[in-house]
Amino acid sequence: MGSDTINITLKVWRQKNAADKGRFETIAVNDVDSHMSFLEMLDTANEKLILAGKDPIAFDNDCREGICGTCGCVVDGIPHGPNKAMTLCQLHMRKFADGDVIAVEPWRARAFKVLKDLMVDRGPLDKIIQAGGYVSVNTGSAPDANAIPIPMEVAEKAMDAAACIGCGACVATCPNASAMLFVSAKVSQLALLPQGKPEAAQRALSMVATMDALGFGNCTNHKACEAVCPKEVSIVNIARLNREFIKAGVTSEAEVDLPLALVPAAEKSAKPRAASPEAPKPAKPVAQSTSGGMVLTGSIYILTFLFVLGFIWQSLASFL
Repeated sequence: MGSDTINITLKVWRQKNAADKGRFETIAVNDVDSHMSFLEMLDTANEKLILAGKDPIAFDNDCREGICGTCGCVVDGIPHGPNKAMTLCQLHMRKFADGDVIAVEPWRARAFKVLKDLMVDRGPLDKIIQAGGYVSVNTGSAPDANAIPIPMEVAEKAMDAAACIGCGACVATCPNASAMLFVSAKVSQLALLPQGKPEAAQRALSMVATMDALGFGNCTNHKACEAVCPKEVSIVNIARLNREFIKAGVTSEAEVDLPLALVPAAEKSAKPRAASPEAPKPAKPVAQSTSGGMVLTGSIYILTFLFVLGFIWQSLASFL
């Protein structure tokens, strides 16, 4: 063994599909170049498994430059591994010592179904984006950069939120499997800019409702998501999402717009019945979210009271 090579032992999660129970498998990987990335080490391990007639380890990867958000698994209990502000593909084997035993497993969340081994279905994050993470306007060609003046501080905050690559590490590390950091980043990057304000209420209500419908948990301020985020997205964005959500529920008439795939089958197939002239018209349903038990239909007065109380507090603080 050369000075730049190490011998390690992998305890890798092996699972054929979502229905399989799954198990940890111990795999010895010798003569690993310490300059390899973690994914290159997995490539090396797979080559040896294939030569031995065994099934290779399945894992997600694409750009291998920390940009696309495709790669990701839990290394020794930490999403993306021990290095801060770094994706799995940027983690190098020099971080580990000769003889180390490394546990590798997929993202763990009810919303992320295991496809095989370390691969999970992160499609639920795409469905959240489909619910409102966009600006629905035909922009045509690129506009003049200075057509809409935006303060530098606001632009910086929007860019920091837009740095989210949607890898799902925040969900994997959260004890509630919450996607609040992801959702708040996507809401914030648009809510801060003038182009995103016309649909701000609709966006906040629909994206949070979709997150709930997909089985993600709610935020309880553990801050684990911020600690493992490879792009260091701040939980300040979660506070902004909460403000946008409450404001939308109290002051807006926007309705929740779930992606078609999440609309209950009964609602899709139900035929509208002609209203009887004598019967009163049905009340318009109020947009609601089940995050943390917050249902707007049941707590609208409490939220309004808190909103007004906060306004009064800010007004008094300005005179003190």
